[in-house]
Amino acid sequence: MFLGIIAFALVLFLLVQAKFILISLAIAIILFSLTSDAIHAISKRLKVPKWLATTIALIGITLGLLWVSTTIVAQINEVIFIAISYTEQAQAALPALAERLGPEVQERILTAITNFNVTGWIRSLAGQASGLLSGSILVIMFVGFMFVEQLWFATKIERLTRDHARARQVTQIIASIKHRVNRYLVVKAAVSAVTAAIVWMIFNAAGLDLAGAVALLTFILNFIPSIGSIVATIIASLLAFVLSGDGTTTAIVAIACTASQFAIGNVIEPMLLGQTLQLSSFGIILSLALWGVVWGIAGMFLAVPIMVAMMIICSQINWLRPVAIMLSREGLPSADFQTEEDDQITPLAPKLKKPGM
Repeated sequence: MFLGIIAFALVLFLLVQAKFILISLAIAIILFSLTSDAIHAISKRLKVPKWLATTIALIGITLGLLWVSTTIVAQINEVIFIAISYTEQAQAALPALAERLGPEVQERILTAITNFNVTGWIRSLAGQASGLLSGSILVIMFVGFMFVEQLWFATKIERLTRDHARARQVTQIIASIKHRVNRYLVVKAAVSAVTAAIVWMIFNAAGLDLAGAVALLTFILNFIPSIGSIVATIIASLLAFVLSGDGTTTAIVAIACTASQFAIGNVIEPMLLGQTLQLSSFGIILSLALWGVVWGIAGMFLAVPIMVAMMIICSQINWLRPVAIMLSREGLPSADFQTEEDDQITPLAPKLKKPGM
C-alpha cells in the first residue's frame, strides 16, 4: 500500500515535470490518429499513393498548426491591446455590477481589481503565446516521426507479444480507441465550431469588440465537458458588460449565448455522438479535476480522450475490468462501446465461466 502511494506520487511528479513534452506528444498522437484515418480513406477511394497522401497530410498538419498558433497569438495581441484601452471602463463597470451582489462582494471585487497586476498578466499571455509556437513545432516533429514509424508498428507489436493472435487483439484494441476518440473529436470540433460561429455573430450583432477572441475561446472551452460551455458563457457575458456598460445589451448577449450552448450541447451534440462515449459523469468530473491539476487547461482538453483509452484498455484486462466498469456510465464498458471493430475483440485474459457452466 505504502509503495503504491509512493509510486503514484512519483508518476504524478513526472507527469507535471514533463508536461510540455507529454502534452505535445498526446496532441501529436491525436493528430496522427485523425490523419491516419483520412489518409486511408483518400488512398482507398481516390486511388492516391499512400506516400503522397501522407506527405500531403503532413504538410496540411504543419500549415494548420502554424495557422492556429498565429491566429491565437494574434487574438492574444488584440485582447492585450483592447484590455489596455478598456482598463478604466472595466474598473467602472465591475463595481457597478457588484453593487447588485451586496457590499461584501463589491469590496472583494474592488480589492481584486486593485491588486490585479496588468503587467504580469500581459507578460504571462506573451509567454504562453511563445510556448504555443514552440509546442506546435514539437507536435509537427512528433507527427512526422510517427508517420515514419507506422511502417514497422505492426511488426513491433507482434514481436513484443510473441503471439500472432495476441498481436491482433492489441491492434484491434488500438483501432477501437482510435475509432471512438476520432469520432468524439470530429463531432466535438464541428459542434464547437458552430457554437463559436454563433457567439461571433452575437457579438458582432451587438456591436462589441473582441468577437473573434470570444469565439476562439468558446471553441477551445467547449472541448472541456460539462464546465467548459458554462465558463465560456460566463466570460462572454462579463465581457459584454465590460465592453458595452449596458445591462440590456449584456442580458441579450447572455441569454443568446446560453440558449445556443444549451441547444447545441444538450440536443444536437448527444444526437451526433449517440453511444460513442457513454462515460460516467462523475468519472468525467474526476478526470477533469485530475488532469486539470496535472496539466492545466491542456489536461482538461485531453481528459476525455485519455479516459476513453483507459476504459477500453481496462475492459480488456480482467483484473482491471472493475476500473472500466466504474468509468462507464451503466457499468457495461464493452456493451456500451460496442462497434463493428469490437465484435472481434476478446479480453486479453481468459473469461470467467458463468455459474452452472
